[in-house]
Amino acid sequence: MNCFELETVSHRYDREDVLRDISLQLKPGEILGLFGHNGAGKTTTIKLILGLIKPGAGRVSVLGGEAGDPRVSQHIGYLPENVMFYPQLTGREILSHFARLKGASPGQVPDLLAQVGLADAMDARTRTYSKGMRQRLGLAQALLGKPRLLMLDEPTVGLDPVATADLYRLLQQLKDEGSGIVLCSHVLPGVEPYIDRAAILTDGSLKAVGDLPSLRQQANMPVTLGLSPVAAIDSLADAVDTAADGLGAALRWEGDQLSVDIAPQNKMAFLQALLPSGAVADLAIHQPSLEDIYVHFIGAGGLAHRGGGQ
Repeated sequence: MNCFELETVSHRYDREDVLRDISLQLKPGEILGLFGHNGAGKTTTIKLILGLIKPGAGRVSVLGGEAGDPRVSQHIGYLPENVMFYPQLTGREILSHFARLKGASPGQVPDLLAQVGLADAMDARTRTYSKGMRQRLGLAQALLGKPRLLMLDEPTVGLDPVATADLYRLLQQLKDEGSGIVLCSHVLPGVEPYIDRAAILTDGSLKAVGDLPSLRQQANMPVTLGLSPVAAIDSLADAVDTAADGLGAALRWEGDQLSVDIAPQNKMAFLQALLPSGAVADLAIHQPSLEDIYVHFIGAGGLAHRGGGQ
């Protein structure tokens, strides 16, 4: 049974389509990165899975039941991008309150607060908490009841590098225990090592979905080869020109190195032609990163929505 299934889901606000024919699944024990520019449809997708809104068309199934059913919702944890709590209550009081609302055991509250690094601050009023501490409290709230589906929207906002590393270790533990996790973030280089698959939304459409190798294949973006010369860089450039003949490679001079952009399917043929020349002292192969792939799929229109913050 999948953690959720969206089958040809569409939704509109007033007369504007915000999601169009979205089909997406999440398996137990999987971390899915959900990415898109502002207005791409991420928030609407999350609301549909949480059962806060109904789809205009298509089907949404969550944990084998209906989205929004209380029997389903009690197995879901959700951390919104901006967390707010009653400032006059302590961390322990707030988490105990949410435990009662969710029907989770209050006995797990101290352990959860310790797990997110708030053991020494659990009896302090949240008005004294820093933004990072409030974020940790929000994460503890999302973890109440050992959720089978965890939805995290910008979970590393306000966290220092140590706390961020602790978060990803915790997510790995939950994944190993069988929880399905959806991770929305604008910090793509930070999440790339931790997700199993990525789903890229733009203007309400699902542009691409898959693991990093399959996304690279879908994008068919060039591989970049960094080449260091044995002797004069001009000799290396001549060898590159000869080896690249007919392979559609693009050569760039970068200080005392050369960079060659070449289609993945032509990479090996190029290297087999180049290396016997003896002009290469060292080489590095740079595959397109998740952020490179994201920018490729969202296009110029999506970049305009980003506001420079992706």
